[in-house]
Parts: sequence; C-alpha cells; structure tokens
Amino acid sequence: MSEHLLSNVTFESLNLAPELLKGVAEAGFSHCTIIQAETLPHALAGSDVAGQAQTGTGKTAAFLLATMYRLLQCEPLAEHKNGDPRALILAPTRELAVQIHRDADVLGRYTGLRVAVVYGGEGYERQREILRAGIDILVGTPGRLIDYYKQHVFRLTGVQVAVLDEADRMFDLGFIKDIRYLLRRLPRAEKRLNMLFSATLSWRVLELAYEHMNSPTVVNTVDDKITVDEVTQMLYHVGKEEKIALLVGLLRRMDATRTIVFLNTKRLAEQVTDSLEGNGFHAGLLSGDVPQRRRLRLLSDFQTGQLPILVATDVAARGLHIPDVSHVFNFDLPQDPQDYVHRIGRTARLGASGDAISFACEQYVYSLAEIETYIGQKIPAKIISDDLLPDLSPPARRKRKRKAVSRSRPRSAKPQAASRHSRRRAQRLPSPVV
Repeated sequence: MSEHLLSNVTFESLNLAPELLKGVAEAGFSHCTIIQAETLPHALAGSDVAGQAQTGTGKTAAFLLATMYRLLQCEPLAEHKNGDPRALILAPTRELAVQIHRDADVLGRYTGLRVAVVYGGEGYERQREILRAGIDILVGTPGRLIDYYKQHVFRLTGVQVAVLDEADRMFDLGFIKDIRYLLRRLPRAEKRLNMLFSATLSWRVLELAYEHMNSPTVVNTVDDKITVDEVTQMLYHVGKEEKIALLVGLLRRMDATRTIVFLNTKRLAEQVTDSLEGNGFHAGLLSGDVPQRRRLRLLSDFQTGQLPILVATDVAARGLHIPDVSHVFNFDLPQDPQDYVHRIGRTARLGASGDAISFACEQYVYSLAEIETYIGQKIPAKIISDDLLPDLSPPARRKRKRKAVSRSRPRSAKPQAASRHSRRRAQRLPSPVV
C-alpha cells in the first residue's frame, strides 16, 4: 500500500476489540488509511459519520470495523427479536454487496457475528433460508431487501447500525425511493449509529444524510483532487475503425497483469472480446445481462489472475475492489465525466500505481472537453506509431446458445403428421386416366 495513502494512526491505538484487531492483523493491516483514521474515532465514539473519499481508499473497512465494534460493545435493543439483523448495510450493486460481505468475513472472523448478503439475480430460496436461520449483520441491495422485508422474513425494529455505501450511486441508479423506504422503517436515528460513505458528497447526498442521520460529522479526504495521483493518464486520438488494432498493439507492448477495457455498449463489447480472443488474448465479457452466477465467476477468475482481461460496460465501473489492476482502457470515452473518474478508479487502488489509457474517436471525442474540465487537467495525448496498429487475425467465433428442443412429443410426430397430410391430399386428387 502506498505511503501517501496511509496515516500515522495504527489500528491498535483505536482501542478496537481484541477480536477485531486479530482480524485486522490477519488481513495484513497495521496502519489506517486517511479515511479510516478520520472517520473511525467518531464512529467508535458513537457519532454518525458522512464520509467522502476517492475510490479504493479503505471506506469499506472503516464502516465494517465501526459496525462490528458497536454490536460487540452494546446490548441489543429492547425491540430486537432474536435472529433479526442488528446492522443493515445497503449497497447499490450486487458486486459491491458481495465484496462487502467478503471483507466482513475476513475482518469479523473472530467476532462470532453472523453476516449475510442478499441480492437479486440468483439464490432466492437459499438467501431467504439464511435470513430465517438468524443473522447479526445484513448486507444487501435495496430491491431484494425490500422483497424479503415485505414477506416478513426479517424485521428492522432492532437495527442498531445503518450504513449507506456509494450513496451517490444510489441516486444514479434510481434507488433513492427504496432507500428511504428502508430507512423510515428503522428505529429512530438517535437510537442507532449511522454511516454514509460516498465518492462525492453532493447536496442531494447531504440532504439524505441530514434527513436520516443524527447530526453527522462530515469528513472529506478528497482535497479537491478528482483523480488520484498514482494513475498515469494518457490519450490517443484514433479513428473508430482502428481502435481494436490499437488496443491489441498496446496490449502486446505493455506488461499488463490485470486489465479492464471499458465500452459504452454491449454489442461493441462482444466484438472487442471476440477480437481479443482471436488475436491471442484471453478475455471475458461483463455486461448488464450476464447471469449472476457467471458474473461472479468472471470476477473471481479476474481477481485470481486466471482471466487477465475483463471487457466491461459501466456495470463494473463502480463498487468493485479488485487488487492489482495494472491498466484500464477507455475503449470508448464515457459520456458522463463522473463515469470516467469511476472507470479509471479501478486501477491505482489502495495507493498502488496504474495506467489509464483512453481512445478518443470521432464518435465520442465530444466528451473529452467536459471530462478534462471535470478532472481539472488536460489528459496527455500520445502519438500513434505504425507498430501500434498491427494486422489483425479474424475474431474468434462466439459460442451461441442452442435452442432447447421440445420433448413433449416423440421426434417422429412431425414426419407422421406430414404423412397423414400427404394421404389426405392424395385422396383429393382425381384418379389417373388409363
């Protein structure tokens, strides 16, 4: 982890419970990041916190440690029913919810607290049975949480900690009504610890904080920098038809360990994935309609290094903590400047360094001025040499799903029907004249 990201505050100096310190030590942490050092003292003392920090700076560990400390130190509320959650953590995407759950398992390994995660897309009955068995910390996406809540699978009357992660993303995805629905069913704000974390603290996010929190302490560690210094940004002005060749040429030249290639449309993402496969690169496609089980498998293979290149639409641009991403490509410039920041934030996480390479073609170059205004700097442009535009092999053939054959009747049924039709037709024809 970069020294610029760490503070001088050690976790041992925060008087965390021994069970938590053991989990922190096994996770390999000794010193707090800046956002952890500035938010944990307030949260551990019982004060609400609204924190802003750049992606990849340790926000998840901050609110997980504060949540677990609160549950270990305080008795359940009088309204709490055994088995119902004592802490609720809301995340905008299933990928982020799964990541929070995974981090909670590591940090809370010795606490005895039961953590569960629920999200849409798969595992409906299995997730419900886990909730019925009893939990302490519930992590989930709004839609699935509300679904189970309305079925009375769990109650919210005993929640002592409420966490809203990636609050600005909640607004972007249209979840704000669902968030308010859940928050209004919790105990009063003064009876619980409330934490809100976001990459940006806009007026609408702060309004939500003051509406549902108890005079939160606002912590801002951004220092007016939109992008982190450890990201090396560069730009290539390239024709639309030459972008795939340039991508292949750059990948062949670079020492890329884990690479994410972002595109604006699923159709082009499929074409780029097939072209990479056809030219000697192993790549996987992550888009909005990828089934949840395959999505998680792709992310797992990417995290372990079995899949070196992930081609993705913006479904993967937020909430994913994947260590050691060396390169991010904006194959298409995003049309929203904030998406640019979130995309390149997939690299240089937790203080590591990384490269962000963007292609400005005739279709999306119009977004460039707005992006540079938003990040407050010009993206250095590079010259495309001839060796960066190699001749390409044909794209790999995409496997198509075969349609299931109906087995409701025997295979011979169709020929038999045709035979009967032929006999009827023959009966209607006049007899031949001899």
